[in-house]
Amino acid sequence: MNSESEIIKIILTTHDDLLRAQELASCLVEGRIAACVNLIPNVTSFFHWDNAVQMENEILLMIKTTEEKVPEVQALLEERHSYEVPEIIELDASVLNKPYSDWIRDCLLNAG
Repeated sequence: MNSESEIIKIILTTHDDLLRAQELASCLVEGRIAACVNLIPNVTSFFHWDNAVQMENEILLMIKTTEEKVPEVQALLEERHSYEVPEIIELDASVLNKPYSDWIRDCLLNAG
């Protein structure tokens, strides 16, 4: 697949510890498997766990990558995430401006 047709993906995950979230973000970007990771603090999550509704204050990680790099992102999150069942949601970024999508592709596909 050539770089112009590479699909841009957004992977969402959450973490309950800012320092660990920063470590994950740094590993993803330094490893050139994500072009950018946004950390959005103070996300309140409600979910079922241990037969009860739980509430956690979490950090949302918004990971920008390419379709080709998604398996590497997933593997890193599964290996390094501290949650027993980490959230890994993959979204297509079907509408985004060309200069930004070109920048993502350049960061990941032309890494040396």
